[in-house]
Amino acid sequence: MTRVCLVGSPDVNLRYELVSRETARDALATYDLREPYANTVALETISLGSAVSLLNDLNWYLVRFADAALVLEPSVSDEEWLSRELATAIRDDEIAPDASERFLKMYGIDGERLVEPMFVARTDHELPEYDLRDVDDTLRVRVTREEFEA
Repeated sequence: MTRVCLVGSPDVNLRYELVSRETARDALATYDLREPYANTVALETISLGSAVSLLNDLNWYLVRFADAALVLEPSVSDEEWLSRELATAIRDDEIAPDASERFLKMYGIDGERLVEPMFVARTDHELPEYDLRDVDDTLRVRVTREEFEA
């Protein structure tokens, strides 16, 4: 199963914004919605393609209410999420899955919250540690070169 996690903007309640609007609510109706971190909405889809399609269906809402849309595709990695842009590029065969691991956006996990992402580059299969603050854990998200350099 491919997982999707939508990270809400700090000034909105993401779940409320999505389920209170008919089109978004209809798009999400068949999914079991969860909240693994504060102000996130997570769900499982059957494939990378269906995850990207769902994100495309929700685009109007994501632009307005979300800071990030993440995809965890087991055929690419069991531990590292993909940004929406990278997930789309892998689905469209623009980037090979094994060529996607160099650039990352790393979120700190502080209790139940995702905090202060930082961009890091993997060198020789080594990944710098998250050092913006003391956190309980980290969530790693692979990103495209363009996202990394922006």
